[in-house]
Parts: sequence; C-alpha cells; structure tokens
Amino acid sequence: MSIVIIRPAGTFRAAPFLGFAGFGAFWGVWGATLPLLRAQAGVSDAEFGVVLLFIGAGALPAMLLTGRLVDALGLRVTGVLLALLGVMGVVLSAAAVNYAALCTGILLTGASSGAADVALNTLAATVEKRTGRPVVTRSHAAFSATVALSSLGAGALTAIADSLLVNFAAGAVVVVALGLAVVTTTRPAHAQDAAAARERQDAAAPGRQDPALCERQDAAAPEGQVEPACPGRRSWWIALVMIGAIGAFAFAAENAYQSWSAVLLTDAFTASPALAAVAPAAFATTAALTRFATGTVTLRRPIATLVAASAIATGGGVLTAFAPTLPLALGGIIAAAVGTSALFPTLLSYGLRPVPDGSRGRATSAISTVAYLGYLAGPAYFGLLADAGGVQRTFLGVAALTAVVLAAIPALKRAGSRPLP
Repeated sequence: MSIVIIRPAGTFRAAPFLGFAGFGAFWGVWGATLPLLRAQAGVSDAEFGVVLLFIGAGALPAMLLTGRLVDALGLRVTGVLLALLGVMGVVLSAAAVNYAALCTGILLTGASSGAADVALNTLAATVEKRTGRPVVTRSHAAFSATVALSSLGAGALTAIADSLLVNFAAGAVVVVALGLAVVTTTRPAHAQDAAAARERQDAAAPGRQDPALCERQDAAAPEGQVEPACPGRRSWWIALVMIGAIGAFAFAAENAYQSWSAVLLTDAFTASPALAAVAPAAFATTAALTRFATGTVTLRRPIATLVAASAIATGGGVLTAFAPTLPLALGGIIAAAVGTSALFPTLLSYGLRPVPDGSRGRATSAISTVAYLGYLAGPAYFGLLADAGGVQRTFLGVAALTAVVLAAIPALKRAGSRPLP
C-alpha cells in the first residue's frame, strides 16, 4: 500500500507570488537607496557607474549555476536564496565604506540576485505546469507592482531616517519573511520528489532517455509545442538558447524604456523633473497591469501573444521616436510598456512548460543567462545611438529590437514544434 502526500494547491500556488513580491521589494528599496549608497562609500559618479557593472558580473555566473542547484536540492532552496538576498542588502549597507568594499559587496549582491532570479522563475514555471494556471506572467506582475510600492516606501523612509542601513534593514525584514514563506509553501510532496529524482537520473545518463517518458513529460505542452527533446540532447538546449537570445532583445528594449523615458521627456520636451518622473512610473504601472490582465492568454496562446506584443512594442517605439508633443511621446511609452512587458514572461513560460521537473532549473538557467546579456548590453546600445542621433530618435533603435523579436517568432515556433528525432 502506498500513500501519496499532496500539498494543498492553494499554498503551493501562492509560492511564486510570495517570492516575486520579495524580489520586487528588494529591488524597489535598491533603486530608491542608491544615492545613499554612493554617498556612504564616498565615490564619484564615474566610479559608481563602474561599480554598478559588478551587479551583472556577479549575477551571470550565479544564474548559470543556480539551475543545477535547484534541480538537485528542490524548490525549497528558492526561499533560502531569496532570504539570502535580503540579508546581503544589510551586509552591503554596513560594509560599503570605501570603493573596494563597495565593489565586493555589489558583486556578492549581484550573485545573490541572479541566483534568486533563476530559482524564482523555476518555481513559477513548475507551479504553472502543475496547476495549469498563468503563474509565470502574473508572478512577474507581482514583481513589477512591489518594485513600485517598495520604492515609494523606501523614499518615505529616507525622508524620515536618511539612513542606508535602516532602508536595507527594513527591506530585509520583508524579503526574509517572504523567503521563509516560500520555504514553507514549497515543501515538495514525496511522490513528486521521487519522480523528479528519476527524471534527473534519466537526464544524466547518456543513452538512458526513454522516449515514452519524454512523451509523458510534455502532455500539456502549450500552443506551437509538442514533445521536447530529452534533457541532454543537443536540439533541446539549442531551442532553450534560442528562446534566451530572443529574450535578450526583449530585455534590452524593456530596460531602455525604464532607464531613458524620463531623460526623453526632459531633453526633447523640456519637462520638469517631477513631470519627467511620470514616464517611468507610467511604464512600470502599465507593465504590472498588462501582466496581470494577459496572464491567461499568454498561457493558452503564447505565439499569438508574442506576435501581438512585439508588434505593439515596435509601434510604440516608432511613435515615441517621432512624437511631436509630450502627450504623444508618453502614449508611445505606454504602448511600448504593454508590448514589452508581455514578451519575456511569455517566452519563459513557452520555453519551460514542457521541460520535465528534474531539469527545469537547468533549462531556466540557460534561458535566463542568455536573456540577461541583453539587459546588460541595452544601456550601452542606447547610449551609443543617443550620442550619435539624440535621445528621441534613438527609440527607433529600440523599436528595431522588438522588430527582431517579431521577425524571430516563426523560427521560434518551428523550434518548438520540431518532433523528437
């Protein structure tokens, strides 16, 4: 006689939302607290710009390696990694008293963030597959919403205490608490653990992949996808890297609007700083609302969603580049937010849903690491174009990024529908 223990669906379904809320809480505090961090370390603007590159330097290797860790230890490690990120903020605020310490602290913070990112996306994709609900897109919406809320809270706290340590400590309380909640809600069922372990053994042993097992693993593949190749097969990893490469273009475009929309209103339309701040706020709010609203369609019709989203984002970029007035430019930014916000979550859901549980962490690492390269390269790409042709016309270059995504969708669909060899 065997007993199968199943955790309540409601608590397990909540885990990704709790985790991404904690992730967003950290990054909201981070954005609002950067001026205090720079002042405490006593570095110049140029030095601080170099220091911020260490976020990516720490994140990339961590993202590459964390998937294997999640596959080996299970989903509960996600909450631990999230809590570690919250603690790293406090460590950074206490230790960053000079340039060297600041570089080291930000490098470690970047590594913690990259690890938490991959683990959270693995968790979201796993819950989405097991529940059949649009978890990936909506958990990313939770991230966007909590970034906005926590940045406002950190700003208010700065006005009261004006303390780097107080800001990060308050953030750590929230992030660690949510990390512990993730640990509690992701204690895996014994039967699911055993199944995942068997999948890992099949994935690790060349020649032991069972075609029948592969077929069972993808019974619920989304639109445009049939059975993926078994873990370890070259075509399987090529498809994941392709999704990550398309995601890199989407990330670069999204980052451009977040980073440069306020500059656009200031430079091209002589907006006041207070009015210019409306642009990134409108972008973030629209992104969160779009992700909440489109969750179901992104799950059921991923290819159609990608086509529509990339077309809308491209049109928004063109409108932003040629808008003669500030309201029209703001309209282009909002349209771009609608489009770009749906791209990466849809790509991630599309790429990860057919992946077996025992290999989903490694698959997430492959997609996320490649996509993150676009996030890192985006500011340099935009800066070079802006230096040559001005900030407003550079949004044509951003529209070109989402046009590449649109052009790549047929190849993505062919890769997803390729039958097993």
